Amino acid sequence: MTFTRLTLTTACAAVAAVAGVLIATPLLPTVHAGQPVPADFTGVTAPAPVPVDTSALQDSQSLAPYVPTPQEVVDRMLQLAEVGPDDVVYDLGSGDGRIPISAARDYGARGVGVDIDPERVAEANANARREGVSDRVSFILGDAMATDVSDATVVTLYLLSSSNLKLRPILTNQLAAGARIVSHAFSMGDWEADSVETFNDSRGNPRTLYFWRFDGQPRP
Repeated sequence: MTFTRLTLTTACAAVAAVAGVLIATPLLPTVHAGQPVPADFTGVTAPAPVPVDTSALQDSQSLAPYVPTPQEVVDRMLQLAEVGPDDVVYDLGSGDGRIPISAARDYGARGVGVDIDPERVAEANANARREGVSDRVSFILGDAMATDVSDATVVTLYLLSSSNLKLRPILTNQLAAGARIVSHAFSMGDWEADSVETFNDSRGNPRTLYFWRFDGQPRP
C-alpha cells in the first residue's frame, strides 16, 4: 500500500509539473505563407516552434536544394553589388538568412529574405536576433516566384540555371532600372552579365559570380 500511495503522489506531482509548463508556455501567432515571420519573439533565443499555415504553398516547388553560401562568397556578392545604407537587398531562397543579415550588419542596408522552408525562416530570424539586426531585416515564408520584389534595389540568388530563367521575366518586369542582381554560380541564359567574377575561395573551390545592372528592359 505504501508503494501505491508513493506512486500516485509522484504521478500527480509529475502531471502538475507538466501542466505548469504547458500553461506557462506563451502561445505564438500563426504565420501565414507570404507574410514576414516576426523575428522579435520576447525571450526566445533559438528558432521558435512557430505555428505556420503553409496551405498557400501546397502547389509551390523549391527552386533549388538548400546549400548555404560561404560567408566569404556572401561578402564578395555584396561588394560586387556595391551595397550601401540606402539599399533594399532581397535574397530569393534565403536559407539561414546570412545574405540579408550581412547586408544589414555590415552595410546598414535593409534586407528581405524569401524561403519556402519554415525551418529555414525560423533559423534566419534567430540569426538576425543574435546579430542584432532584427529591426532591419525580415524573412518571408513564401514562393520566390510569387514574391513582389519591386522595392528591391539589389537581388541576390544562389539557385539553379533553370530557376534563374524562371525568375528572369519576374525580375525584369518588377525591378526598377538601375537595380543590381548578383547570382552565385549560375547565369541567366542569354541575358549577358555586365561582369563575371571568378575566384577560388579559402578552401580552393572555384567560385563564379554574375552581376547585372538592370537596364529597365523586360526579358522573357
